[in-house]
Amino acid sequence: MSQSNDQTAPDLPWRTRIAVSIGTTVTDFCRRDNGTINRRLLKLLELTIPATGKPETVHGKPGTTVTAKDITLDPAKNLWVRVFAPNGKPEGNAKSSFPVIIYFHGGGFTFGSPASRGFHHLCKRFSGEIPAVVVSVNYRLSPENRYPAPYEDGVEVMRWISGAGRKSSGDGALPENADVSRCFLAGDSAGANILHHVGYQTTKSADEFWPVKVAGHILLQPFFGGEERVPSELRITNAPIISINRTDWHWKFFLPENSNRDHHASNVFGPNSQEIGDLDFPASLVLIGGLDPLQDWQRRYIFMAIEMDNAS
Repeated sequence: MSQSNDQTAPDLPWRTRIAVSIGTTVTDFCRRDNGTINRRLLKLLELTIPATGKPETVHGKPGTTVTAKDITLDPAKNLWVRVFAPNGKPEGNAKSSFPVIIYFHGGGFTFGSPASRGFHHLCKRFSGEIPAVVVSVNYRLSPENRYPAPYEDGVEVMRWISGAGRKSSGDGALPENADVSRCFLAGDSAGANILHHVGYQTTKSADEFWPVKVAGHILLQPFFGGEERVPSELRITNAPIISINRTDWHWKFFLPENSNRDHHASNVFGPNSQEIGDLDFPASLVLIGGLDPLQDWQRRYIFMAIEMDNAS
């Protein structure tokens, strides 16, 4: 694609354009230059959906229903999960069980929750169409909670799944037909970044999370970066939602003070990255958006992961 074509505003469906415009306007208006968020205003403007504990029909799939419930793990941290469970029995499965997807939502580490309208519908669709039990994580947000807060929350959720979430019964547990030996970590944008770091811990210390077995990672347009400006960041300047100014703001107020974007949280294969070469990571699926300015960072992640796999 030519330089001039990349500078042109993308031709998106009108409904998508409206949704993107509203979402971007709201988040920009609530995000302050001094590194704070107007949470009170954001709460008024954000569209959320409650978990009713009653069957909900999956859009476009008449007869397919999913039940969602919220489970609080740590009130002091506001750490909770929204569990989506398919109604009915698994088809063609001798074990009569569902795989488990642990989902981390996007939002630049700053915005969103499992109750956000888009993430609720997405996880409900995953649960009904795959089908699978989906555990959507409400982790602590920045700038109030910087690195490593969301990573710690993700690991705590994995420990809960391996223990109380699996063993207990009733409203505070996973469904009995949730097969924790077939877990997948999934996430979009900042959530995919969290996924990588949680996956690092669960791979490095796999025995601590038994009987949980992570079969794969699913990264949707992961949020990675570094001090370098990769070609796609310089080329794609008119993309919806993502811009250099916005991503720099999110990194600045998520990473530890006095660090830069080459911190291992953002530049996961950079000069300060963690030693992961000897770890046996599960298979990964990485989705790259054609309009995402961060796509070269995402490609670099894929290439480095392939190199690491070939070297092992």
